Amino acid sequence: MAEVAFTILDEGRAVEVPARVEAGRPRLSAASLERALGWELKTQGLCRADVCIPVAGRAGLVSDGLVDLAAFAKLLDRPLAMDLDEHAAALGASARERARVLSDGVAPDFTLPDLTGREWTLSGLRGKKVLLIAYASW
Repeated sequence: MAEVAFTILDEGRAVEVPARVEAGRPRLSAASLERALGWELKTQGLCRADVCIPVAGRAGLVSDGLVDLAAFAKLLDRPLAMDLDEHAAALGASARERARVLSDGVAPDFTLPDLTGREWTLSGLRGKKVLLIAYASW
């Protein structure tokens, strides 16, 4: 299978890296994994900055020198959404990270326009009561 340009979305940024899609699973070189997600494959496991996660059963994660993106996401307990036709994948926050964010009771900051086009930032309304109404047509 030939390499394709594959876009990985993580923590608000998109990085395009070469990947090989085999049996419905994108596989990246160790260098591409590090470039896209900041994780380096070392003998002691997957490492990012000063954190290393041991990898038991490395064969499920790495095969023919390529890292299986779905196995990587599962190892980190992060949801993975993929659109293989568009050569794109998005990693979500881990359950542990989502629980931490929810437990502090502070909504993440964001900016949205009102019906007149004026932009409102949530942090600018701190200390005030805010009613948010969300609607989706689907």
